Amino acid sequence: MTRELYAPAIRQVAYREVKETPLAAGQIRVRAEYGAFKHGTELTLWRNSRGDPNWSPIELGNMLVGRVTEVGAGVTGFAVDDRACAYSSMCESVVWNAAEAWKLPEGMDWKAAVCLDPADFALAGVRDGHVRVGDDVAVFGLGAIGLFVVQLSKLGGARRIAAVDPIARRREIAKNFGADLVVDPTAGDPGGKIKKYFSSRGADVSIDISGNYSALHQAIRSVAFGGNVVAVAWPSECKGGLDLGAEAHGNRPTLIFARACSDPNRDHPRWSEGRIFETLKGWFENGTLKAGGVVDPVVPFEQAGEAWLRVDRDAASSVKLGVSFQG
Repeated sequence: MTRELYAPAIRQVAYREVKETPLAAGQIRVRAEYGAFKHGTELTLWRNSRGDPNWSPIELGNMLVGRVTEVGAGVTGFAVDDRACAYSSMCESVVWNAAEAWKLPEGMDWKAAVCLDPADFALAGVRDGHVRVGDDVAVFGLGAIGLFVVQLSKLGGARRIAAVDPIARRREIAKNFGADLVVDPTAGDPGGKIKKYFSSRGADVSIDISGNYSALHQAIRSVAFGGNVVAVAWPSECKGGLDLGAEAHGNRPTLIFARACSDPNRDHPRWSEGRIFETLKGWFENGTLKAGGVVDPVVPFEQAGEAWLRVDRDAASSVKLGVSFQG
């Protein structure tokens, strides 16, 4: 038997025992060493923010890194004791399809590996928004995805980047990743401040990853005439905060919805989520993309349930919650 973290009911957390099953062809068994949660979508589902009447218990967790302990028939890409990473619940021992797992170089930081998911959505947002060399870019929401949007925009040649979040530690990380201006939205009028900073012209591209409709409105407010506004977040039903009146009609931006995991990609057939993943893996492996400060804090598996409840109560308690299974 092995233990797994799950939600037995809405906004509840518990551990349960799961029976380990024999491997099928093409599968590997992995002993978990580290993992991370997905704050945005995972919190939305766990809270049942959309009021799904058919909500049922769900597994908790997003990605795991661990050591291969067993290899099934037909597997050629992995051997026992290799390091592997894949999408997974928080479970001490897991079985993955080898084709869906990533073999990690020995020296690679596990925190970079578990950031493959947020970086996936970040790269899709930057590409769909057509961030180009010399552009001014505004980023609203500095969770893990937003922090990678900052890095990828800089990598894509953005001249200046403004980053917005109410949490000071996230703004500080954004500065370390290349943001030229960081803005606390609770201090008032972030969209206006950004437009003024960008020569009173506004951002060429404004990207919202906050899931907050007031932030999406500020993204529209901050953008230059004819610029792009990219909606990456998966928010709940809009019940206020978004004004598509005079300001939106005045700026006349192109509103783009970016979703990395929905193929066909906007640049199909040249780009797919598979190509996005392969590109990001290479950048994480060679150090082009950094995860420093993103996975914070890291708690023992025994405390993961309590820490997840703390994330729900206090967003400032973490950036992307990490978990250690190392004892």
